[in-house]
Amino acid sequence: MQHIKRYHSQSLCTAPEQPEIIIEGPVSPDSLKELTMHPKLDAFRRPKEQHEALVEIAELPEGRIILARAGAMIVGYVTFHYPDEIERWSQGNMQDLIELGAIEVADEYRSIGLGKKMIQLAFADEQMENVICFTTEYYWHWDLEACGLTVWEYRQMMEKLMKCVDMVWFATDDPEICSHPANCLMVRIGSKVPLSSVEQFDRVRFQQRFMY
Repeated sequence: MQHIKRYHSQSLCTAPEQPEIIIEGPVSPDSLKELTMHPKLDAFRRPKEQHEALVEIAELPEGRIILARAGAMIVGYVTFHYPDEIERWSQGNMQDLIELGAIEVADEYRSIGLGKKMIQLAFADEQMENVICFTTEYYWHWDLEACGLTVWEYRQMMEKLMKCVDMVWFATDDPEICSHPANCLMVRIGSKVPLSSVEQFDRVRFQQRFMY
């Protein structure tokens, strides 16, 4: 299938003494190599290793990186790619199933809506209408201490964030998601996705027959 990547960018002025923030993507691997990571972008791995991972994702045919940067420093990013081979979500071998894999914003930039703006830019210009996009939310990935929220407040915040691009809660019998009531599966089915893909995704979501 064709993976549509239409580059968009927008600028955000936060304060007179602060540098302008550019939100852009999908960003090419070569462009990413010219940038550096904010030292606090360490939720998933060390900043240098995360930077290398972003470049690798950008090199994938289906991969896309949306980022926010202040000058040449990345202060936030969102990743999109096929689900990992070890995950349930890859079992259908679906070419039109894309995972919103990670979203991270450096601490000092979290109060200006960068997460929402990056996700909205990813879906701009109908470039994701031919795919099913999903994200899995696990409470053990959430930075509850830094933000001062309870598990349920954070869950509500993440649901609200994903709803900005019409991602909605979907049921599943996946054991990891079912292991805690705050975990959830959020999904957006593009308007050009065929019914056969929707049905295949349903089979991936539910693998215990009594759950249908």
